[in-house]
Amino acid sequence: QVQLVESGGGLVQAGGSLRLSCAASGSILSVNSMAWYRQAPGKQRELVASITSGGSTNYAESVKGRFTISRDNAKNTVYLQMHSMKPEDTAVYYCKANVRRSLLVASDYWGQGTQVTVSS
Repeated sequence: QVQLVESGGGLVQAGGSLRLSCAASGSILSVNSMAWYRQAPGKQRELVASITSGGSTNYAESVKGRFTISRDNAKNTVYLQMHSMKPEDTAVYYCKANVRRSLLVASDYWGQGTQVTVSS
């Protein structure tokens, strides 16, 4: 099996910074794309940022210029560095990884989520 474990969430004041981490472990041949999503109360889960195994990145318009996604392929870990945070960034943040467990099969796996709260 594959497990994704997130860390780094918490409470921060508006304008502050946080760094999230998500490590994939288990029966892994390779990790393809990795991504961060978030879900605020009463809203749908939305993509925040994604990164390919080669390092190409994609961001939601709402976080461009403030958030940076990166990864350490040797550690199967993805990071989300968040700066200039706003109250509207408050949500549960989830990581997702597309993991290849064999030459023929790749599947998406999700972390358990970590709460990020930005106070005004």
